[in-house]
Amino acid sequence: MKQPVFEGSITDVHGIRVGQAQNAAAKTGVTVVLASHDGAVVGADVRGAAPGTRETDLCAPENTVERANAVVLAGGSAFGLAAATGVMAFLEKHQLGMDMGVCHVPIVPGAVIFDLTVGDAHVRPDAAMGIEACKAASKAVEQGAHGAGTGATVGKLVPGATPMQSGVGTASIVLPCGVTVGAIAVVNACGDVYDIRNGRPLGFGRMKDGTPVLCESLLSGAAPAPGTPRITTGQNTTIAVVATDAVITKAQARRLATCAHDGMARAIRPVHTQMDGDTIFALGTGRVDADVNQIQLCAAAAEVMARAVVNAVAMGRDA
Repeated sequence: MKQPVFEGSITDVHGIRVGQAQNAAAKTGVTVVLASHDGAVVGADVRGAAPGTRETDLCAPENTVERANAVVLAGGSAFGLAAATGVMAFLEKHQLGMDMGVCHVPIVPGAVIFDLTVGDAHVRPDAAMGIEACKAASKAVEQGAHGAGTGATVGKLVPGATPMQSGVGTASIVLPCGVTVGAIAVVNACGDVYDIRNGRPLGFGRMKDGTPVLCESLLSGAAPAPGTPRITTGQNTTIAVVATDAVITKAQARRLATCAHDGMARAIRPVHTQMDGDTIFALGTGRVDADVNQIQLCAAAAEVMARAVVNAVAMGRDA
């Protein structure tokens, strides 16, 4: 049985649960991060140039709504955003969301990866799968080829290379002040993934003869073999959530998401390319009103995101 490289889970953060649902045959799925009854302070930062997202404008610090009830991570490319409709329906049924008098309006940002070429392109996450993921929500998180990571792969930058199976990964850190910071990542990068402990390649493509090939070879002028397929734009993306139980403002949540991208950059090379839609959401559940240093909090966000990325590949490869 595979074991994650790093310990902990985003669900170690008070008020956070994770639910997942997938179609293993079609190689696609949904991972939903649910906040507690009152939701969580939300922020977001999009760094990739080919994103598929919803409600990211709402997450901006200057905009009115401060809290989200859930974040949806899904496969299916833009089609997969439909899963958030099911999550909203589930939350509304439980009277969660903004009470507008006539109904509750759940706040559900989300992002998707492109996995249509891996399994059945005509089977995508939908509202029903979003509801299924919500019903499965718990403190336990299955890593690897589960949920939104079912069809995730890495090592796609070198033309003609066969990508390696990736998946979903999670990790957490407890700071000395008692604050917990956790992350969950769905790693579908065009680049390679490296073990942050020793810098060794962990997730990468292979040529038809089985020879490993690293994206960094392109930097040394190595040309692809004649007749190999060209790189296809927009078929990648790493999407993630970082969460803390510290009391934070919406602006601080945005900064947490921004700094968590540094963790992606430590583990994925290259990252934030024009062929990725790399997006991170941040949630603050506000249980611990400690005098936490914001630099320390952001450093933890970067570290735990890097750990989650490594776990995603370690648990998913050769699945």
